[in-house]
Amino acid sequence: MALSNDDIQACSRRLHQAEKTRTQIRQLSQDFPDITIADAYAIQKAWVDVKIAEGRVVKGHKIGLTSKAMQSALGIDEPDSGVLLDDMFFADGGIVPTERFIATRVEAELAFVMSKRLSGPDCTLFDVLNATDFVVPALEILDTRIERVDPKTKATRKIFDTIADNAANAGIVLGGRPIRPLDADLRWIGALCFRNGQLEETGLAAGVLNHPATAVAWLANKIAPLGLALEPGQVVLAGSFIRPIETRKGDTIQADYGAYGSVSCYFA
Repeated sequence: MALSNDDIQACSRRLHQAEKTRTQIRQLSQDFPDITIADAYAIQKAWVDVKIAEGRVVKGHKIGLTSKAMQSALGIDEPDSGVLLDDMFFADGGIVPTERFIATRVEAELAFVMSKRLSGPDCTLFDVLNATDFVVPALEILDTRIERVDPKTKATRKIFDTIADNAANAGIVLGGRPIRPLDADLRWIGALCFRNGQLEETGLAAGVLNHPATAVAWLANKIAPLGLALEPGQVVLAGSFIRPIETRKGDTIQADYGAYGSVSCYFA
């Protein structure tokens, strides 16, 4: 790690303030050119710890950058991850208050709800299926507390910035029909995604590392060296299989998963 503990704590406070004031901050990768992936996750953890100290409760995890195209664009060879907190969950068909966020986007995913503790380092796809209570269609709400383009250098946001920013996570909507993990070939679950009744994106869950359970196994193995595991009852967003849909106040987003139901929200 290149950053000192003081730097890590200072970055976490900047992110926390950015979220509260809805004001994006300068890219951390510009202020700290030697920042590492380990530094970025340390900043993320420090920020989550601030939120926990304020009363938030960890409810699960999200996995991002699960497509090879996105990984190649960012110069990495694995996904990233963030933490889901209790105040990030919104009701299916309910209201998402835009005044909480900066610039929201939405993705369609599958969420895994764990029935058993799942710990690495040798988790497989089959271990994930055996440790999952059910899988459910979900929307992930993305927001970024860090500028996409630096106004001075014109540099774009880097993977270090995204990871530190809790992997751009801001919210989650669970909906649709719960699916027992062995009752369907999860690869072939698809979604039609609409904004205000207009079709915007389509995709298949196989776009997530060829099988969404593979992403969950990756996460369990990734956090094992930290002494962490996926716990019973936790929700894991396995990764998006569509391009993000930009949203504005007044938009209704709906993802139709066919036989597996639908999930929607309204940005008020």
